[in-house]
Amino acid sequence: MWDLFIILFGATILSLFAASRIESFIRVLALQGLLLFLLVVIDLRTINWLSIAFLVLETLVVKTIVIPLFLLRVIRRNEIGREVDPRRPQFFRLLLGGSVFLFGFLAASWAAKTGPIEQPLYFGMSISMMIASLFLIVERRRIILHILSFITLENGIFLLSLSVAHEMPMLINLGVLLDLFVGVFLLVLFFNTIQSLYDGGTIDVLSKLKD
Repeated sequence: MWDLFIILFGATILSLFAASRIESFIRVLALQGLLLFLLVVIDLRTINWLSIAFLVLETLVVKTIVIPLFLLRVIRRNEIGREVDPRRPQFFRLLLGGSVFLFGFLAASWAAKTGPIEQPLYFGMSISMMIASLFLIVERRRIILHILSFITLENGIFLLSLSVAHEMPMLINLGVLLDLFVGVFLLVLFFNTIQSLYDGGTIDVLSKLKD
């Protein structure tokens, strides 16, 4: 069962590359949070109620509900609908996303043969998600999409942690979650300021900023 969930998680790369509407991008983020929650629950090996409660809080409450609802409120308040003037046609973006997705299977195969990775498929899909997020940050023009891509990058890192260590110590997990909170809120605050000063909210306006 977890194979299906991990492949679905990797397949969200295609949706991220194809999405032109910002709301669709955020819904994919919520789906990723749900899949991470299911992967964590299915792969539980010890009953530690404190760890389970924290993982439910991190994946199901924060990643699946709180952050997507918060970002939906931000884009609706700023009346942002879709990507403006995409740099590449959708076919090219889908081709690129498909290539990154397939690369995940190659990385998983390599990890299974040569490395001491406990979960090779987790490893391959997490590497694919991180590469896809970096591509999206470079490729997309809207600042809000850079924020969303940062969150997908963090989802990939979360999955990578499960592949190499099965679970992270509680203190490190708490630090990562706080970093995510601070990062998202600071980036959204920055985005709202840019949006109020310069209509459009694309990275082009950053060249106009002065001390």
